[in-house]
Amino acid sequence: MSAPILPISGATLPQAIRPAGQPASGGTGGFQDVLSSAIQKVEAIGQNASVSVERFLAGEGEELHTTILATQQAELSFELFLQARNKVVSAYQEIMRMQM
Repeated sequence: MSAPILPISGATLPQAIRPAGQPASGGTGGFQDVLSSAIQKVEAIGQNASVSVERFLAGEGEELHTTILATQQAELSFELFLQARNKVVSAYQEIMRMQM
């Protein structure tokens, strides 16, 4: 028997992101920490999808809809990360074009 479908949770901001002007609370959570955390999460979701596909193809009881959902989640998370990366690169290029 498969697990029930869980409800979609709302989007939350990472703890390291704060409104401008607020001091860091406790640690040194900077852009690098947020970026590496996002990369690790996208990678983990991709690995989860790969394991799900392998289990389905091996006939180890993985259901088709679970496999499809895992691969779609991996694809969407990668696309979201790619779009965020493109925005960061675009913002960096815009800053570099500014004259001082």
